[in-house]
Amino acid sequence: MKKKVAILFGGNSTEHQVSLQSVKSIVHSIDKRKYDVVLIGVDKEGKWYLYDNLDSCIKNSHDPNSIELVKSDKRIALIPGNHIYPFIELPSGKVLGKIDVIFPLLHGGRGEDGSMQGLFRITNMPFVGSSVLASAICMDKDFTKRILLHAGLKVANYTTFTKNEENNIHFKKIKKQLGLPVFIKPANQGSSVGVSKVESEDEFHLGIEAAFSYDNKIIVEEAIDGREIECAVLGNNYPISSLPGEVMTNSSFYSYEAKYIDEKDSQLIVPAVLEDTVVKKMKLTAIKAFEAIQCEGLARIDFFLTKDNDLIINEINTLPGFTKQSMYPKLWEASGRCYKDLIDDLIRLAIERGASRHSV
Repeated sequence: MKKKVAILFGGNSTEHQVSLQSVKSIVHSIDKRKYDVVLIGVDKEGKWYLYDNLDSCIKNSHDPNSIELVKSDKRIALIPGNHIYPFIELPSGKVLGKIDVIFPLLHGGRGEDGSMQGLFRITNMPFVGSSVLASAICMDKDFTKRILLHAGLKVANYTTFTKNEENNIHFKKIKKQLGLPVFIKPANQGSSVGVSKVESEDEFHLGIEAAFSYDNKIIVEEAIDGREIECAVLGNNYPISSLPGEVMTNSSFYSYEAKYIDEKDSQLIVPAVLEDTVVKKMKLTAIKAFEAIQCEGLARIDFFLTKDNDLIINEINTLPGFTKQSMYPKLWEASGRCYKDLIDDLIRLAIERGASRHSV
């Protein structure tokens, strides 16, 4: 009997368009013999809509700059509690039917920061990806680094500031502490949104202002001279790691535009050209990081690899981009798992975890 998978996409975060690109790939590739798909789109105001098919919910689908969610005349609501029928249509009030698993593709804030995961937990619905705690931690770059350091893993030197400390941020002190250049980042954003690489005092002040426009807490971080390498991790209690892949960019860093808009600005080398000993060390470190933060289902671990083969963890993404061109699926394809099988693995892991939680 087919499983019914509700795919949530869009969202009211800065990564709305990334999510729309991800859902296209999944709907086209998911095994239709095993799964029936329910499409639920979330607009930039946070309203939920129900769609009959992919063509009815996305326009300008071939242009990442202008891809857009089309609002449906069918709204949808979620009912908290122990329900096997958690969704109802509005305004009809019709029960949507049994949902076996939720596949969230809500990248960024309010999608992978624990907010949506908490909502899923309230409904007792199985869902793909990490639960509330790991999702919230990995969205906050400051707390991610604290836990990784506690686990004995290496991160870049950094300092944090909250909005009420803005007057205490001094360029000369930062320069002495971290050197130049430095990266300035919102603490709670993904996909390099609001990130600046700065080398002068003027750029520094502009970077601080830009980061605070996205979050009330920011990170100022030393620049690491190293290759940008990423690993994909898959699993619940016994996670496994993919082969590593390398990001090479023509820009000063791997920006949002390089990731999703201007494909010519970056190149993904999958698998990365590395010595076997480095590959083994990186895969083990990726799993250790995944387990330290108690991630589940999937995550992409982003590293800097220095000339001395030191591994510096940059960040952990618990709901990485999921187009066929995205790094996470490409890493697994290079490791022997095709895109369709990877979707199947993630749904299976979500259902298994959901069943184990009901048993305790």
